[in-house]
Amino acid sequence: MAVSQSSIKLTKLVERFELEVLNQGKNYERCLIREDDINRPALQILGFFDYFNPSRIQVMGKVEWTYLSNQPEEERRQCFDAFFQKPIPALILARGLEPFPELMEMAVKHKRTILRSREATSLFIPNLTAALKATLSPRITRHGVLVDVNGEGVLLMGESGVGKSETAVELVKRGHRLVADDAVEIRHIGTQLIGSAPELIRHYIELRGIGVVDIRQLFGMSAVREDSEINLVVNLEQWNENAFYDRLGTNDEYTTILDKKVPAITIPVKPGRNLAIIVEVAAMNNRLKRMGHNAAKEFAKQLDAHFEQMMQDSQMDAADDYDEYDDLSANGED
Repeated sequence: MAVSQSSIKLTKLVERFELEVLNQGKNYERCLIREDDINRPALQILGFFDYFNPSRIQVMGKVEWTYLSNQPEEERRQCFDAFFQKPIPALILARGLEPFPELMEMAVKHKRTILRSREATSLFIPNLTAALKATLSPRITRHGVLVDVNGEGVLLMGESGVGKSETAVELVKRGHRLVADDAVEIRHIGTQLIGSAPELIRHYIELRGIGVVDIRQLFGMSAVREDSEINLVVNLEQWNENAFYDRLGTNDEYTTILDKKVPAITIPVKPGRNLAIIVEVAAMNNRLKRMGHNAAKEFAKQLDAHFEQMMQDSQMDAADDYDEYDDLSANGED
């Protein structure tokens, strides 16, 4: 499934962060932001444009403003003339800074958008960056069910009819939370995979024989969650007598989603198995592994140590028998 290219309208950011519009540039209403990072034009106001990415939103703070305020008027005009020749989507003045007349003059000349925020630069930049990364991060939609189990995001995958939705409902009844059913939108934000439901089907789940039910209305707000990090992938498949299933759990398996490896396990589905309890234990065991304790490997070490001790004891018994035989032989006994 292809990874979608995300974007956000500049006007949406203006509305979200309550930015003041000082000048509307060319295509202001249709301007789309696709870069998830921002730039402070410190070197650019000095005329250095190597490796400059004009697609990023530009943010000017107290440092740049103070430097420019100490420059002659004509140098400021030349600076902004060169800067606004680049096709930047917008320049945002933080701290409620007053724009220089030369800045506004060149912005009008080159039809560039100028915005202003009342927030301090050190607060505004990380907030804007976080919002851009959350909105513009690579994303993909996978068929499955995402459930929050004791804080662990568990993505249930498998063929249609294998019991994913039924398992999710049973988990909800046990106090866990549904994130998405049928379609899971997955975003790669930083080092995390974040899953959520498409808005149209959020909080709904389909149960064969019953139809579509609203989990939020049936079980309350505590039974649903808007999004969750994906910590474990559980593949549900019909029990196959000829297949080999890991009984100790010493083999680490992973599923790659958006170039990130996620721990994965395969659970065979068979009549009489309580899948909800198995998934619940798998989620808690996965958390334990992330905290540095692997029960399967600890058990394997104990087995190895036990058999090694048995071998040593056997060798010692054999040595004792050999010494006893030598003593008998020395005394002339058969």
